[in-house]
Amino acid sequence: MAPIPVPAPQSPRKKLIRRTFPDQSQLIRHSLQLAFIALNAWIAVQFFLWVRYFERGGAGLYVERPAGVEGWLPIAGLMNFKYFLSTGHIPAVHPAALLLFTAFILISLFFKKAFCSWLCPVGTFSEFLWHLGRRLFTRNLRLPALLDMPLRGLKYLLLAFFVFLIGSMSADQLNDFLQSSYGLLADVKMLNFFRDLSLTAGIVLLFLVFFSLVMQNFWCRYLCPYGALMGLVSFFSPVKIRRDTEACIDCAKCARACPAGLPVDRLVQVSSIECTGCMECVASCPAEHAIFFALPPSTHPTPTARWSHRILQPRTVAALVLAVLLSFSLGGLLTGHWKTNLPREVYLQLIPIANTLSH
Repeated sequence: MAPIPVPAPQSPRKKLIRRTFPDQSQLIRHSLQLAFIALNAWIAVQFFLWVRYFERGGAGLYVERPAGVEGWLPIAGLMNFKYFLSTGHIPAVHPAALLLFTAFILISLFFKKAFCSWLCPVGTFSEFLWHLGRRLFTRNLRLPALLDMPLRGLKYLLLAFFVFLIGSMSADQLNDFLQSSYGLLADVKMLNFFRDLSLTAGIVLLFLVFFSLVMQNFWCRYLCPYGALMGLVSFFSPVKIRRDTEACIDCAKCARACPAGLPVDRLVQVSSIECTGCMECVASCPAEHAIFFALPPSTHPTPTARWSHRILQPRTVAALVLAVLLSFSLGGLLTGHWKTNLPREVYLQLIPIANTLSH
């Protein structure tokens, strides 16, 4: 007589204890993103007016060069960082690039890749595009793991190329490059790249925009070497997305909400260097104190005491991110290491011929 099959025991369904207060992480994060977009728009307009003044031979309205534009020079920031480590001196050319680069590194060290998901204008635009794509096409495309994982490695290869190139340069070589006409006008060259966009560059940008519509964070996910660097630094961050298995009801909403496609619902802490600390998973969770952005828990036996003073609220993250950024900016201003101080005559001579300069 055949044995009667015994059904496998099922784990009891956990009781949902709903949140007392609605989540505000995305409202606060998006507000900070928009504020940073507005700041960068103001910097862009001021920088454009500054460049036009010298292109016109010193005629018309003169405005001060906004040093914040150097935040858009990550290669100069990396070069200056290497120069500072080699000599102990902050370079005179593009010093704000060094200070902002260092601030972004520290933000990633303290708060995962919060620079990418809370501040970076490119990341904000990329996020807007995939949300728009989801509305237009009802869903975003996700590549199979066999294709997704190798493609994610592209940004680390690009990062390795720049690190090797700059790492092999001596302090004198770095200084000579930064003091060259091309190095002095790296910001102007960047502006002119977009003002005089070639057909090839335009097609590449359209390609990036299209794939950013159909895939979540296409540029950030596969191609951004700056994000790759922030990710590697963020591995050492003490603050991580953490899940309390006792409070979690295993609904998997957090995993479905994660833009990086991480299995948040199966992890006690998210250590992946792909995690940007965007807190989308936290916002999606219906359970009280089940998932949060926090320091390591204490060893106290009760969940309430275990996480007491360990969880970083969204407003705290925003305030601390801004505190790091403002500390370096104000520190640079107060110590005289913020602006590139060159005579107007140098800019009058070089800016009109910027497009003819090469390295």
